[in-house]
Amino acid sequence: MRAVTAVPLAALSVVLVVAASGGASGHSHDHSGKASYSRSLTCAGVHPDVTAPVITRKSIVINAPLDTIWKVQTDVENWPTWQPNVTSVVKDTPRALRSGSVFRWATEGLDITSTVKRVEHGKCLAWGGPAQGINAIHVWTFTPTKDGVLVHTEESWTGAPVVANTATLQAALDTSLQNWMNNLKHESESHS
Repeated sequence: MRAVTAVPLAALSVVLVVAASGGASGHSHDHSGKASYSRSLTCAGVHPDVTAPVITRKSIVINAPLDTIWKVQTDVENWPTWQPNVTSVVKDTPRALRSGSVFRWATEGLDITSTVKRVEHGKCLAWGGPAQGINAIHVWTFTPTKDGVLVHTEESWTGAPVVANTATLQAALDTSLQNWMNNLKHESESHS
């Protein structure tokens, strides 16, 4: 088993919520940390923990159709083709992701099993799967604009390893989410 300090990048998106249209109650530009927010994005009642020791918020405009971005983000079996840190994904439940779907994936040497909690096609996707004592909640919103689609993401981490190493894990999550956003933008725009 890897040391706690190796977890940050691996635990990225252990719990993910993808939401399209309307769920934002934060700002539309990059933010890290919880100090500037009193509320978080929500998706069907799922939201990051604003009291978490580690929370990151990022936004990016992607010049691709919403349907393309949704397909790229939710086609979990293809994550390894555009996310360098994701080495494998296996769906235990066939067909499109839906409530109760289970998929296993590996990133940064960490094996994660995630169970989908909610899916609203083109709007919302939520799954959970804690890893090595870190519990994460991750929310994505997709808002069409005149310049493309504004993709906003928020993720919070709680648990003993987070409390023990907050500064290092905050920096790791900030970097991880920025990389995920940049990779999603590149992959989505290359398909449009």
